[in-house]
Amino acid sequence: MKYNLNFADYFKKFTLVSIIFVLMSLLFILFKGLNYGIDFKGGTLIEIRLENDAVKVSDIRNSLKKIDLGDVNVKNFGEGTDFLIKIERKLNNNEVIITEIKETLNQNLNEEVNYRRIESVGPKVSSELLKSGIISIGLALLMMLFYIWFRFEWQFSLGSIIALFHDVIITLGVFSALSIEINLSIVAAVLTIVGYSMNDTVVIYDRIRENLSKYNRLEIDQISNLSINETLSRTLITSVTTLLALFSIFILGGAILKGFSFAMIMGVLIGTYSSIFVASPVLRYFKVSYKTLEKKEEKIVP
Repeated sequence: MKYNLNFADYFKKFTLVSIIFVLMSLLFILFKGLNYGIDFKGGTLIEIRLENDAVKVSDIRNSLKKIDLGDVNVKNFGEGTDFLIKIERKLNNNEVIITEIKETLNQNLNEEVNYRRIESVGPKVSSELLKSGIISIGLALLMMLFYIWFRFEWQFSLGSIIALFHDVIITLGVFSALSIEINLSIVAAVLTIVGYSMNDTVVIYDRIRENLSKYNRLEIDQISNLSINETLSRTLITSVTTLLALFSIFILGGAILKGFSFAMIMGVLIGTYSSIFVASPVLRYFKVSYKTLEKKEEKIVP
């Protein structure tokens, strides 16, 4: 299917929209912060299942108040009888405390408690995981910068990195605004988003460079518009099929996968948008033209 949509007319408007969303996201991240999970903060996570659906979050919280655990967070998790207990205080003798928690809950709730998952992360491990997560995202961005710089001209490289930062910052801003927990699965989702967004951007950039050589008298806005329309079918098919799988995971995959799948859905939507309305307009601001390709070829040819 061939498209003839005039994307170039909306470049300025959507550039302004992107700047506003990036600034809002940065404000949320700086002032509200991110809701780190136990992977990065340390602590203990206990998932339980009860048979009696009459038990409320307040009943479990009141039971745990009898033990000196510090800050305890209890919430429904998945089914109505599933609960997630998050203890943020670093426990010195973890096995003894968990045994005490089990005994207290069994006595106060007057029913058998099914302990489905117990995870504990110490402060040293959590700080190392946080550092490793930041380094992995930073290295991914850096390596992609070098790849695009080698594969295309420096203007394309800068445009792709701007688009990547745009995607990551807005995704994290949404997580901050909604107080969604950030854990290792979210880091994996962000790295996947980086790869997805870069792939989409490279496809459009490759067509732009091809069309710059083919239609060397056209302006970069016209070239970008033509290239986006020529690759739009591929972009839409890839995005829609990916979203169908992600929405299936989000709806049917259970509570554990909701954060990961939500991050991926956000990443696909924002990545598709940025490859068209962020990465492409950057080339106009740097005045990319056929002469840009000629200069690179002159440097390569001895």
